[in-house]
Amino acid sequence: MKTALSPLTASWNEKLGRRAVAGRILPVGLAAFGLLALAALTGCQSSPVVPSAEQASLQAEAGRAPDVQTVREGDVLKISFPGAPNLDTTQQVRRDGRITLSMVGEFRAAGLTPSDLEKELVKVYSSQLVSKEVTVTVVSSSFSVFVTGAVVRPGKIVSDRPLTALEAIMEAGGFDPTKADMKGVVVIRNEDGGTRNYALNLKLVLEGKSNSPFYLKPSDIVYVPTRFSWF
Repeated sequence: MKTALSPLTASWNEKLGRRAVAGRILPVGLAAFGLLALAALTGCQSSPVVPSAEQASLQAEAGRAPDVQTVREGDVLKISFPGAPNLDTTQQVRRDGRITLSMVGEFRAAGLTPSDLEKELVKVYSSQLVSKEVTVTVVSSSFSVFVTGAVVRPGKIVSDRPLTALEAIMEAGGFDPTKADMKGVVVIRNEDGGTRNYALNLKLVLEGKSNSPFYLKPSDIVYVPTRFSWF
């Protein structure tokens, strides 16, 4: 014989039943959430990109130390013509690596040493020069790059000499210790009419596990990404 339950007792038993069911389901829900969180964490952790042998070779060539005597964009050149002083000029090498010369027009100077530039100018002006002599002097050198991302003082860095990616970051105050991803630094460079990115693991350099510095070129952009964090 079934005993009729009062409305109050029935309501209480229903609440207990729901809690019992919730008690059985809750651990499963927590486990599922834990697995999802673990999967998300595993998927979001950043790891350095390992370049192929060909990519590593190209990157090594792109970041090799430049010849300190090579004329670069931003350099101020004094060009003297002892036999024709009316052609003397002092000007800055533009971002496209060119200068503008009287009677000649556009002339690419970047990438040449001062002595090589002198020889090229003698050839170009051969019909106008009585004395086959040209003197090229680098009056000043301006080397500017940009550092952005997780650094202390992002912005434009100006130097009188070529900088490595790590040196440029140090000039920007160094890595932001709370969020910088030192394994995923990217150098963005305009070359050959397009943009090319070079991925650098500078943590290896700081730990002494790599001694291959990556030298920058004028107008390079050094980007330090933020490492992933749940908090």
